[in-house]
Amino acid sequence: MLSRNNRCRYPVVLLILLCFTMLPLMPSAFLNADPGPALKASPPAAPDNEETRKLLEQTLSSAEIEQEIARITSEQQALEEQAGLLEKQAAAQKNAITEQQERAGAIVRSYYMGDRDGLLAAVLSAKSIGRLLALYDYYEIIIGRDRDILAQYEGQYKKLKATLTAAERSSQELAELKAALEEQRTRVAALHEEIESGIQSSSDPASMSALLEEFTKYWENIGIHEVKTYFKALAAAMKQLPQFVQSRDGILTRKGATYNLALKEQDLNEFLVSQNTLFKDFAFHFSDNEITASGKSGGLTLTLTGHYSIQEEPVNGLMFHVDHVVFNGLELPDTTRKALEEEFDLGFYPAKIVSFLRATEVSSADGVLHVKLSLSF
Repeated sequence: MLSRNNRCRYPVVLLILLCFTMLPLMPSAFLNADPGPALKASPPAAPDNEETRKLLEQTLSSAEIEQEIARITSEQQALEEQAGLLEKQAAAQKNAITEQQERAGAIVRSYYMGDRDGLLAAVLSAKSIGRLLALYDYYEIIIGRDRDILAQYEGQYKKLKATLTAAERSSQELAELKAALEEQRTRVAALHEEIESGIQSSSDPASMSALLEEFTKYWENIGIHEVKTYFKALAAAMKQLPQFVQSRDGILTRKGATYNLALKEQDLNEFLVSQNTLFKDFAFHFSDNEITASGKSGGLTLTLTGHYSIQEEPVNGLMFHVDHVVFNGLELPDTTRKALEEEFDLGFYPAKIVSFLRATEVSSADGVLHVKLSLSF
């Protein structure tokens, strides 16, 4: 006869065996220690039809412009609060400075009219050392007090002027933001009309509407994050590029007081892979003053086209400008390109190679990026 303990163990053992038999049925993505792949889904199939492709690009543009409108609106609200606060500060400072201004004006007039000359004359006419010292102390007290009042007024005036300048700048920025907001709203309204017209003129409006919605969700939930992953990795790698240029023979050469940097696309691509394995299927190409970077990961493809220009302020360097971004065959809107360019610095700064070097010219051709550098002390 089985003991009571043994009878209790059997249901537990059966439950454990049942769990093990069910484990293989669970998706492998959920067993992966890395949560990233579990979040990735296959992108919707990009159609070959040009009209549908245009509709998809317009839909992505509309979604991105909506994000830009939300960003501008939030920034506008913050600026309105800041402008209001600055105006209140300026009004308070004006009230505080009024009395000080009258006192400072009286002092300036007294000096201009010669009212203080009598004090100095009294000091100079003293007939004894004791009286001279007493008059001089009295003279110093009055002159010192005048200086303090003038200095306080000058400080308050500079503070008021700075506040007024900041308020004016905020008002100007606010006006520019409002104009940008109206422009983007006009753009998105026009896009909505075109998209709606395209949906209705398609052979199956319901299916087309569902496809556009699917692409939009995929872009907002996965696509934009994948694009930013590449940009973030590129920005991190570019910070290490000056050290690579120093260590690789033949890239940087000197002729008199001029240095020439010739970076081959093969060298750059080798460097990128050494920095991040993400770039195994990603490559840069240098053509006639145009730089193209393209790659793929699973069902995702990304092509980035841009160019370098010389920047002098705030620091000298080569700044990368994003001209085109094509994601899974669809061109992203200008608002996305601008946002990526502002968020991720893909620039190259010669001073990080040698502190006294500055870039003066940049060009690219036949697979080589050429940069002319000069000495700057």
